Amino acid sequence: MLFEPVHIGPLKLRSRVMMGSMHVGLEGLDRGEERLTEFYRRRAAADVGLIVTGGAAVSPEGSGGGEEFMSIYEEEDASRWQPLTRAVHEEGGAIALQLFHSGRYAYQAMTGMTSFAPSAIKSPINPDTPKEMTEDDIQNTIAAFASGAERAVRAGFDAVEIMGSEGYLINEFVSPVTNQRTDAWGGDIERRLRFPLDVLRAVRQAVGPDYPVIFRMSGIDLIEGSTTEEETLRWARELEQHGADALNIGIGWHESKVPTISMKVPRMQFVPVAESIAGAVDIPVIASNRINNAHDAEKVLQRGNVQLISMARPFLADPDILTKAKEARHEEINTCIACNQACLDHVFEGKAATCLVNPEAGRELDLPLEETDHVKRISIVGAGPAGMEAARVAALRGHHVTLIDAREELGGQLNYSKRIPGKEEFYETLRYYRVQLDKLGVDVRLGTRVDADDPLLHTDEVIIAAGITPRQPEIPGIEHAVSYQEIFQRDTTPDGPMVVIGGGGIACDLALYSAERGTSPIQLLQRSTSFGRGLGKTTRWATLMEMKQKGIRMTGGIESYDRIEPGAVHVTIDGQPRTIEAAVVVTAAGQLTNTTLADELQARGRSVHVIGGAADALGLDAKKAIYDGAVTGRAL
Repeated sequence: MLFEPVHIGPLKLRSRVMMGSMHVGLEGLDRGEERLTEFYRRRAAADVGLIVTGGAAVSPEGSGGGEEFMSIYEEEDASRWQPLTRAVHEEGGAIALQLFHSGRYAYQAMTGMTSFAPSAIKSPINPDTPKEMTEDDIQNTIAAFASGAERAVRAGFDAVEIMGSEGYLINEFVSPVTNQRTDAWGGDIERRLRFPLDVLRAVRQAVGPDYPVIFRMSGIDLIEGSTTEEETLRWARELEQHGADALNIGIGWHESKVPTISMKVPRMQFVPVAESIAGAVDIPVIASNRINNAHDAEKVLQRGNVQLISMARPFLADPDILTKAKEARHEEINTCIACNQACLDHVFEGKAATCLVNPEAGRELDLPLEETDHVKRISIVGAGPAGMEAARVAALRGHHVTLIDAREELGGQLNYSKRIPGKEEFYETLRYYRVQLDKLGVDVRLGTRVDADDPLLHTDEVIIAAGITPRQPEIPGIEHAVSYQEIFQRDTTPDGPMVVIGGGGIACDLALYSAERGTSPIQLLQRSTSFGRGLGKTTRWATLMEMKQKGIRMTGGIESYDRIEPGAVHVTIDGQPRTIEAAVVVTAAGQLTNTTLADELQARGRSVHVIGGAADALGLDAKKAIYDGAVTGRAL
């Protein structure tokens, strides 16, 4: 069913998969509009039914972040986005503009303006308290949505999507948590629905009866005391009656304490929410959130409840996901692992979004892939993420590549990550590289140790991607401890108690891995009082919450590690000596670069490229490692 045509209003789509809206932040970069155009062009070329842009602000105070976000509130915006829509159409695609207002999520420091909301209630994830909207503010904002829609038509967009989900302005009017007004715009559900319905009516009037209007509504807020299921179904029916051509079902608010899109969320977890709404209306309903491959999308469509699937970040990971599925090349798809590290985490840091498993995403102008004019023999030592990506890219360009690793499996420390509860998606990344390296004819030598004299290194170019070595802290009795690598490599964990020296991302992963296998109690020790350093903003809170739920203790403020002895760790906290029982002590206190082989080769006058953890001790963070491999593979 994926490739059966479907209509949204009069618009016929070539497949039933939408590329959902996501902010990528390319607009604010040098050549930003050109970058954004190429980003969407690349994805339009690969069988996607409809692309929805990142949110385009309908008014200045509603922007998601100033110049780094799209806008549609100035007259020049109508012509500004015409090259983008033209590029998508040249590839046979269709594209919708998302009409957007941040509401109380707008950062005043970024917009330079006071934020608006139905009530003056501060969000827990924003330092600013918004202004309660006046009657004039409300009417002006409704008009701004309509004007933005009219400009979208002139810009050449094939449809518009009204953003009424994820806790932004329209969603704030619907929820009693954020709408505590006592006038005609708040109170019972009828009055709380007045604003979204007036916006929809104004947009419909602006674009006419034959132009597709999608409404992205919240299927479930995941906020205590918020909109009920009964109210949500009524909202859906009202949207249908007032002119929406399709409903795209969003899940959760940015401030909700329930993960919605990280890899810890099971695949298709929230599809039943969309299916419930589909049972209440006759217009097409679009399911979203944690649908990251074509097989799952097909399963959802076959159930016959929803008519379309929205996948956003899977198109970051692999622009050709649908074309590969159509051609039954599923094993060649670079699957989104929902790690958030290079997409959402980047956006929340004010950076442009890209993708951990596909660093080309958002860098289409910077990382072109061109066939080499001079074929070389290239040897790569280390089959972790940096080495695998360097091998893939170099082979794709036409070089003869040998990939060497002392271990018996591809992946380096990704083989630790895949074992962490909630991080099993890394199996997909390892599958992708295994298939690609085989397809491209890379000579993979596993279980092979090499030194500076090895004939395997007598090649035109040598890349060292040998990863890291765990740092062993200088503590008396450290010989009684084991490193985190040893625990993962054993694939068994002690019955407990376990003490972990370290509190960063690796230590947290190790603790969750061990707890899943029955180790108890587990206690993390570190000098800092802030645990989970190195984890991204969008996933750290969920990891720490999970650790607390599993009873894992986190003790910061260690003044000194006095000694380790069999069965115990002796530390000083607040000036007082303490003894902590430990059946096993594990060190997860940082990493050191592994440059021994590179140093030997360079001492002999060889030109060596050192990448990934061998150049920068990155721990379990594969983002820079894969990027290094992508850049180096293109440079040779």
